[in-house]
Amino acid sequence: MDQQRRQFLDELLETATPSGFETEGQRLWIEYVEEFADEVQVDEYGNAVAVVDGGEPSVALTGHSDEIGFMVRDIEDNGAIRMTAIGGSDQTVSKGQHVRIHTADGVVPGVVGQTAIHLRDTDKDSIDEIDEQHIDIGATDEDETAELVERGDPITFDQTVSELANDRIAARGLDNRIGIWAAAEALRRAAEGDLEATIYAVSTVQEEVGLQGAKMVGFDLAPDAVVAIDVTHATDAPGTPSARKTGVELGEGPVVVRGSANHPALVTAIREVASDEGIDVQLQASGNRTGTDADAFYTSRGGIPSLNIGIPNRYMHTPAELLDLTDLDAAADLLAEFAAVAHEHEFSVDVR
Repeated sequence: MDQQRRQFLDELLETATPSGFETEGQRLWIEYVEEFADEVQVDEYGNAVAVVDGGEPSVALTGHSDEIGFMVRDIEDNGAIRMTAIGGSDQTVSKGQHVRIHTADGVVPGVVGQTAIHLRDTDKDSIDEIDEQHIDIGATDEDETAELVERGDPITFDQTVSELANDRIAARGLDNRIGIWAAAEALRRAAEGDLEATIYAVSTVQEEVGLQGAKMVGFDLAPDAVVAIDVTHATDAPGTPSARKTGVELGEGPVVVRGSANHPALVTAIREVASDEGIDVQLQASGNRTGTDADAFYTSRGGIPSLNIGIPNRYMHTPAELLDLTDLDAAADLLAEFAAVAHEHEFSVDVR
């Protein structure tokens, strides 16, 4: 990954985009894709679609821009802030963390309070629900806090990108700024050739709260096929329960998901491209649902052939998600190569 692409990735990861508050991240993404897209459109909720025009079919490469987080729910007499979750925030990792409250006047720093181990009865330790936890911004009473924040202000962990060994990084919100990076970068690489299909790169909003942006885009755009790029669990980390292991490993390539929303013709096409181009991929079973935007796209209108491509990710929905950059770069290559040959494929099931 060259310096310019890495800078784009870091900028996405350093920009807060909790569900419902994705605007700043979407602006960054649009600025990047405008350099090579024929057109970029944004709908009323902020879903962004970039297109490189070609012929038939039309294929959308999508990721979701939003991340999990918190929100100011209430302010107590002593100035403490009570919070509520945005998306699937993990109550086991929030206490003792530095946070950033994103207000109309700028960022207000704070910490999620945790009673010191010296003062707790550790024999009775339990994990408080997020709604029971509080944020301390240093204010001394309700009025002082209310001067700085409002109910409904979004909150994210105060985390930066950490460089790890073996071309790996850790950061807040890899889920799923890496998906919109891959969609944008695949479009850029594909646009360097002579595309015979029409290719969209899409950055959706509000995936973490019910796939809402994908529902909007699927109905409005109505492409012939969709590939939804998202994180998937790398289950090779210590502590993964054996019953939840999938065989997906960090550094072994992007993941082609099979079953449920994943259209068999798309699965076959992507695997053929990977084989032809010498790109290593992993397989993953999805017996019921993918838990990604693919689940919304494939039931839009009369049904849109869809596929979920996963990027292996350790420690999902924590402030320290972990990614191998070679997996991400390979995913962009795979999608760009697929875009180049999409016109050679039919995305239908032969049942006659």
